[in-house]
Amino acid sequence: MNVESAYLNCLAFFGVGGAHPGGMQLTKSILSREKIVGTTKILDVGCGTGQTAAYISKKYGCHVTAFDCHTVMIEKAKKRFRSLQLPVVTCYGIAENLPFEDGSFDMILSESVTAFTDVSQSIPEFKRVLKPNGILLAIEMTLENSVTEAELAQILHCYGVKQLLNEAGWRAHFQKAGFKQVLSENFKLHPDAQNMCHALDFSLSKNIDPSYFHILHQHQCLSMMYKDILGCRIFRCQ
Repeated sequence: MNVESAYLNCLAFFGVGGAHPGGMQLTKSILSREKIVGTTKILDVGCGTGQTAAYISKKYGCHVTAFDCHTVMIEKAKKRFRSLQLPVVTCYGIAENLPFEDGSFDMILSESVTAFTDVSQSIPEFKRVLKPNGILLAIEMTLENSVTEAELAQILHCYGVKQLLNEAGWRAHFQKAGFKQVLSENFKLHPDAQNMCHALDFSLSKNIDPSYFHILHQHQCLSMMYKDILGCRIFRCQ
């Protein structure tokens, strides 16, 4: 994962909780469909400031591990868990080389995270650390319509990602990693909902570089400009 991405740094310094498309409302809806009990072990990959991990711990009382590649995010997540007195385990590292043993988790949650990794390495890692019949829930940016080379370059540059996959591309990577069942759901998001300035959960760093305000604005502009090209899909892989 490219932790030097200006966009990811922006999320970290502003401490945006629920920055993924659909926010916590979508997260709660997706989780409500699953059977989660006290003994369930869940890995939140790219946990950010820990909003989702904290919700899962409080709601289900299960074992939650919050994992991120950005030290600023990890520290803000730890602060959240301490203030709420939640027994969430935090761990720093990269998704392409998870520091966990094979078959460690019943479920992995990846909320707009996998697209920022080398998917040829991260997705097989997800499969490796899941128990047999374990579930991967991924909310991911997806290319929904054709795009010119110039438009693609602009999107990749803004978000600091190396690829922009369509639904078939995501499905191919999941299946290649060994997931036998891959379900895909297209989530329609109103462009205004992508405006992080309207987010309810922030954990601001001190002395934020003014350039990061420009990145927030650029993100909103791209969301509007490419609303028919950039989509969001929910993948359930098992």
